[in-house]
Amino acid sequence: MKTKVTENINEEITLGGGCFWCLDAVYREIREVEKVLSGYSGGSVANPTYEEVCTGSTGHAEVVQITFNPRIITAEKLLQIFFVIHDPTTLNRQGADVGTQYRSIIFYRNQKQKDVIDKVIGEQKKDKVYKNPIVTEVVPFQSFYAAEDYHQDYYSQNREQSYCQVIINPKLEKFKKTFRDNLKK
Repeated sequence: MKTKVTENINEEITLGGGCFWCLDAVYREIREVEKVLSGYSGGSVANPTYEEVCTGSTGHAEVVQITFNPRIITAEKLLQIFFVIHDPTTLNRQGADVGTQYRSIIFYRNQKQKDVIDKVIGEQKKDKVYKNPIVTEVVPFQSFYAAEDYHQDYYSQNREQSYCQVIINPKLEKFKKTFRDNLKK
């Protein structure tokens, strides 16, 4: 009897674009995304807490780790969405959130992802999408630490909170207008 080998074709990409609650809310709305997990990456402290990351002393950025099937949605599409829902031209900040933990950063897993990232950033520059230069860091993935449970799917559990109303809702609306074909039904 032959056993069927199931190939895991899912990929992961880790993105930081300010507060992870915003990215988490958007990527959970994409029907082709398998999983979104908020957490921390890019620093030197193992298993950091939210409070530690907020000090800016750990080197970690608030990020989301996205699991996706590249046969259904491409890394390129995920990156196009990323560049629409945050400002990649502000160093170590997104709006009122200031510090290295809020930097624009992409962690790639392999050369293929790196090539796609370079292509998307190159297109953004060529098309002069932004008036100011893109400062998004592009670095190899090393580690990811999941954020505390209360940060996971934060938006859907706290929609009435003022941060969700004032900051996350406009990003979601912009995403929904621009990427309507990728929305969950």
